[in-house]
Amino acid sequence: MAKPRAIPGSSLTPPNPSAPTARRGVVLAGAVIVLAVWGVYANSWFTPFVFDDFMAITQNPTIRHLSRLGDVLSSPMFATGATGRPMVSLSLAINYALGGYNVTGYHLANTLFHALAALVLFGIVRRTLLRPALREKYGAAALTLALTVALLWAVHPLLTESVTFVIQRSESLMGLFYLLTLYGFIRAVESPASRRWEIFTVTVCLFGMATKEVMVTAPVLVLLYDRMFVAGTFRAAWQVRGKLYAGLAATWLLLAYLVAGSHQRGGSLGGGVSSWEYLLTSCRAIVMYLGLVFWPSPLVVDYGTTVVRSLADVWLQAGLLVLLAVGTFIALRRRQAAGFLGFAFFAILAPSSSIVPLITQTMAEHRMYLPLAAVIALVVLGAYRWVGRFTLPAGLALAVAAGALTVARNRDYETNVKLWTVTVTVLPENARAQSSLGCALMLAGRNDEALVHLAEAVRLNPDYAEPRYNLGNFLFRAYRPAEALEHLEAAVRLRPPYFEAHFVLAGVLLRLNRTAEALEHFETTLKIRPDYVEARQMYAETLASAGRLPEALEQFEQAVRQAPGNPGLQAGFGNVLAAQQRWADAVPHYAAVVQLKPDSAEAQTALGAALGRLGRVEEAAGHFEAAARLDPDSIPAHFNYGNALFALRRFAEAAEQYGEVVRLRPDFAEVHNNLGNTLMQLGRLDEAQVQYEATLRLKPDYLPARNNLARLEAIRAARAPR
Repeated sequence: MAKPRAIPGSSLTPPNPSAPTARRGVVLAGAVIVLAVWGVYANSWFTPFVFDDFMAITQNPTIRHLSRLGDVLSSPMFATGATGRPMVSLSLAINYALGGYNVTGYHLANTLFHALAALVLFGIVRRTLLRPALREKYGAAALTLALTVALLWAVHPLLTESVTFVIQRSESLMGLFYLLTLYGFIRAVESPASRRWEIFTVTVCLFGMATKEVMVTAPVLVLLYDRMFVAGTFRAAWQVRGKLYAGLAATWLLLAYLVAGSHQRGGSLGGGVSSWEYLLTSCRAIVMYLGLVFWPSPLVVDYGTTVVRSLADVWLQAGLLVLLAVGTFIALRRRQAAGFLGFAFFAILAPSSSIVPLITQTMAEHRMYLPLAAVIALVVLGAYRWVGRFTLPAGLALAVAAGALTVARNRDYETNVKLWTVTVTVLPENARAQSSLGCALMLAGRNDEALVHLAEAVRLNPDYAEPRYNLGNFLFRAYRPAEALEHLEAAVRLRPPYFEAHFVLAGVLLRLNRTAEALEHFETTLKIRPDYVEARQMYAETLASAGRLPEALEQFEQAVRQAPGNPGLQAGFGNVLAAQQRWADAVPHYAAVVQLKPDSAEAQTALGAALGRLGRVEEAAGHFEAAARLDPDSIPAHFNYGNALFALRRFAEAAEQYGEVVRLRPDFAEVHNNLGNTLMQLGRLDEAQVQYEATLRLKPDYLPARNNLARLEAIRAARAPR
């Protein structure tokens, strides 16, 4: 019988990567990859949050309640890196649910995503090299070549930003889904259960679309893979797997919906940079990325917002990229693996490095997360053609060197100060890096150094809102409000939706006694970010101080709905209600404060005072007693406890509490009078007279003390023998 002949698009005569020997080799190679990833990233697990981590994680309220899935999947506009990316937000929420803000959990998740991506890349390369189109050249070494590619990629220091920088999991998680999409397709054409693998492929592609916009090219790359290594032509690929491609194309609808609804991401577009200028900038960036593949130093977490304005500045880089593009096209026409890898490199970079200006980051190393795999695969396959079986030993040696560089780069993330110092050393003209270093130094208490870098950032780019805000915030914290005012006003003028700048500017204006203007900026802050609880609390407190109690109550009510577990809010709400003598309404809020902070003498005293006003003296006395026990030096606690005990006719105990107040504050006229009343009830008239007289020495016009002295004389006269 004649041997069956493979037909385009079929799974006939598939490779057999599942033989027992192959399985053992795969397991061993997978273990090597996982151990390598663990080894090079273990020293990153305790590094702090940096840069955009704060907005996306520590200041992102939607990730704190995993049960509210709708909120979790819709991170706010300011949560850079998570906005419009539901899978990223969900992963952060799971991290928060498991460990709060313990940074180790977030790093472990990033390392896991990267290790899984490396394993999937290994599987893709190995199975591809066993395809009929490549088996003759590479089949015998498929396992070792796949291991070399995956290992070099997994430990390459250029990927540290995507793994060690927590919020850049948007890149690594998307990369995992991108690779799984391609892997699922390969399994679909090899497996008898092709329908299950096709469903898997569309599902992970959908997840990828919900992770990052770069995923947009995945369906195109799958189709090209089909044409290059399976079906032979685009027509044959569509004829055999049209439904699969329709499903993959349908995932674009989710991406379009997310992009359309994500104003924050759209807000990073344009900004005075033309498509041509951004294309020129991308020429410089892509060539720089390629250079970092082969010489990964220096690595920088932020390249700023530099824009190339003229072709003359990048003609050499542009020419090189044109040559690479032409070579890719020729290799595609010849159905060479190099053509697919070249196309993958350019296609994955295209969404962030083409003509659509992303002005917040014109260059970023994390964009090379997946494109690096294409470059490494191309180099490894080329090396194999030259050195054959020595490819793996050479690859292992390079992996050890690359891993050592990755470990060293992770040390730069040990503190925010260290990370930004490295960045500023490499790019001293980067205003954002100077500003970020200044902020890190300020938080570290190194204020003199902080001021130098913040001022330098403003000097480098006086029309950049962020350094203006950071310098203004520093001056405000340094109790220099008049100087802070200029920079904060500039920040909101340069970037009107800058809610943080409006908020701090409101604080500056309050300190300058310009309350009406401060209220306007609080209002603007809350229009931009309605969920900013701290701003709403300060707005409410300022309204209350200005005597606008009904408006203050409205703001406190909204704030308490947003953050019922905030004791400061509950206390403020209670205070405004108490100021309106709405004691019954104030009690639940004071009670909430006591529940949240049971060790607070102030909270116990406030609740006791409100209960006392309602005539619930016994309950009030219990809270005053607790307050006096918690803070033995609290005058309000002892004084109010004495009043409650007096009302309960427990005069001896009341006298003790008043005595404590006299000891703590002997110039408190009212307590002398109250102590005199208590002593008179106990029949200790001479001691009572001493206290009344002490009251009048401190407050000669204090009528109750005069009346009490008169009563005391009347009592003595009545008792005198006639």
